[in-house]
Amino acid sequence: MRPADRYEFFRRLQAANPHPNTELVYSTPFELLISVVLSAQATDVGVNKATARLYPVANTPEAILALGEEGLMDYINTIGLFRSKARHIMGLCQMLIEQHNSQVPHDRKALEALPGVGRKTANVILNTIFGEPTMAVDTHIFRLSNRTGLAKGKNVLEVEQKLLKNIPKEFLVDAHHWLILHGRYVCTARKPKCGACMVEDLCAFKGKILPEYLSESQK
Repeated sequence: MRPADRYEFFRRLQAANPHPNTELVYSTPFELLISVVLSAQATDVGVNKATARLYPVANTPEAILALGEEGLMDYINTIGLFRSKARHIMGLCQMLIEQHNSQVPHDRKALEALPGVGRKTANVILNTIFGEPTMAVDTHIFRLSNRTGLAKGKNVLEVEQKLLKNIPKEFLVDAHHWLILHGRYVCTARKPKCGACMVEDLCAFKGKILPEYLSESQK
């Protein structure tokens, strides 16, 4: 994709959604951190249902530790991998209390040292909470980046680095949210909604599914 096309790509996304944000429901940095840890291999909808029960009862490291691991599992057992996530969250809370005065650190190394927190989760926190121009590449963004030609790469780190290089600076802070929402609802995995895509004409995808390509039975 040419630089001018990349600029227009994000200009259109910005015009349609000037203030994008995560679909995870949270009210504090700690709540977002826990929600992102829970969201691994789970949907935001599923996480929000669980945390709607959890956060009114426990939304600080101390309160979650007080629940205990078994108590925490009672709230998150509808989420995939809930046992390992509960274990990670208990360790995460303990480290926040002991090393960070119960606060979510504004530091990549410190974030990635927390149990259950990898590069993607750290990127989400640095971007959404602290406003840093980071790029958390999930399956949606990885697919969309390769499919459209925004940033082709064989792994998530390669795509992340290319996106940070290719996206015009004025769009970088919000680009993560635009791309994940576009990948989630428009540039979907099996049946991308090319005919309803506002950036279809800028996209390099050769397998576009457009209305004029469909038979009468498919319309």
